[in-house]
Amino acid sequence: MTIQIGAEAPDFEADTTEGRIKFHDWIGNSWALLFSHPKDFTPVCTTELGTLARLKPEFDKRGVKLMGLSVDPVENHTRWGDDIKETQGFAPNYPMIGDTDLAVAKLYNMLPASTSGDANSRTAADNATVRTVFVIGPDKKVKLVLVYPMTTGRNFDEILRVIDSLQLTAKHRVATPADWKQGEDVIIAGSVTDDEAKTIYPGGWKSPKPYIRIVPQPK
Repeated sequence: MTIQIGAEAPDFEADTTEGRIKFHDWIGNSWALLFSHPKDFTPVCTTELGTLARLKPEFDKRGVKLMGLSVDPVENHTRWGDDIKETQGFAPNYPMIGDTDLAVAKLYNMLPASTSGDANSRTAADNATVRTVFVIGPDKKVKLVLVYPMTTGRNFDEILRVIDSLQLTAKHRVATPADWKQGEDVIIAGSVTDDEAKTIYPGGWKSPKPYIRIVPQPK
């Protein structure tokens, strides 16, 4: 079973490049992005880690903590960071979990529970399913799950866009339409009756169909 949206993110303790953490305690009252990689010193992941480091100020603005995971030792992550800085211009500026016993990968259903063997003897292909993004809210619930193939680099601008939507819709009873971006019109949630909507939006709304109620993005 994959981890479902709305489920509690499994808690764990792990060694990272910034010391040992207990995941839920580390999240605290923030949002969190947990993103995994099948192996250190792999080309696509090298570009992803550098891109995420470059974009970290954007995640900081949104109160989102970043946590990476790779099924390799922490000391390898540190050496890989030098390569990432050299080739991408930015070194990882967030903690990376060393998941050598595969415990977190299995806990998050990225590898079958029956998986065994030493991480050092496993190839990127063995860990191909460890290519997942989890966005977790301050309530420790999973808000988003994205799974990528090894050959496709992740689009972190899209992940930021989704986080903007998640944070907006957590505060207001609205939904965001296709390709929505910060500042654009939104849709009144279906759970809001017309009578409630009149109170929340006394200026009214555009309604091309009775079930589509469009309003400016709430502040």
